[in-house]
Amino acid sequence: MAVIGRLPYSIVIKIGGCLGALMFYFGGNRKQTAQINIELCFPELSNKKRKELVREHFHFLGIAAVETGLCWLAPKSEFKKLLKEIEGEEHLNRALEAGHGAILLSCHFTHLEMGSALLATHRSLSAVYKPHKNNPLFEAVMQHSRKGHGRLISRSNTRGMLRALRDNLPLWYAPDQNYKGQFALFAPFFSVNASTNAATSRLAKISKSPVLPFFQERMEDGSGYRLIIKPPLDNFPGESVEEDTTRINALFEAEIRRRPAEYLWVHRRFKTRPTGEEKIYPKK
Repeated sequence: MAVIGRLPYSIVIKIGGCLGALMFYFGGNRKQTAQINIELCFPELSNKKRKELVREHFHFLGIAAVETGLCWLAPKSEFKKLLKEIEGEEHLNRALEAGHGAILLSCHFTHLEMGSALLATHRSLSAVYKPHKNNPLFEAVMQHSRKGHGRLISRSNTRGMLRALRDNLPLWYAPDQNYKGQFALFAPFFSVNASTNAATSRLAKISKSPVLPFFQERMEDGSGYRLIIKPPLDNFPGESVEEDTTRINALFEAEIRRRPAEYLWVHRRFKTRPTGEEKIYPKK
């Protein structure tokens, strides 16, 4: 990762593409998970189209693996050059004027690491992350490398999130993975019941913070990345946590359908099932 972080961006992307091809052929359980997810979420596609989508996904997955080296270990002066455009930053500036922070609502595209890391080169923010408790070395490297990316907050540290919002910081937050904690509920995601973290609604209600969808995408010319900040969600939180969570899942689904190969399909999004429903994924 340290070596990759010091290579030119164009070379890093090519290395990632080659790595993705290898990952596709030796993908094992991850490849099977991606196939199951894509079959569930895109039943309208032919088998051929779904296989093509899986292959394309692994191409982006390989790029994501080497992008992490750029995010964590590239020289800051070089890394900043990859931020080519911020679309809609005026929405965030306007939201912060109220003094309650802002929740930057994102989801797990393969290049999600780039989103918060690049925004942190431009302005102060905080980010929610999942600690790697089973790999202390990886956790130590990640913590050290991400220190320059803003205030890091464990996803179980609700007080830390509220404190960041009280400090009028943007809070990067991605609640789209399988979740079975305190605030879990089932909400449709691509018409499949998915155990979802419903804390976004509660965070917004307690903190009075606006919720702004936030995504990143690669520039068409391959020169770097564009960050996209959308206007705050109207009437959020709404009348019920269930409606809010369903609304967020629908928002993510619409964004994923724009560029489906770039979403993180190797994650077991539907691992937790409603009572009485069969498991979707085979045992590892």
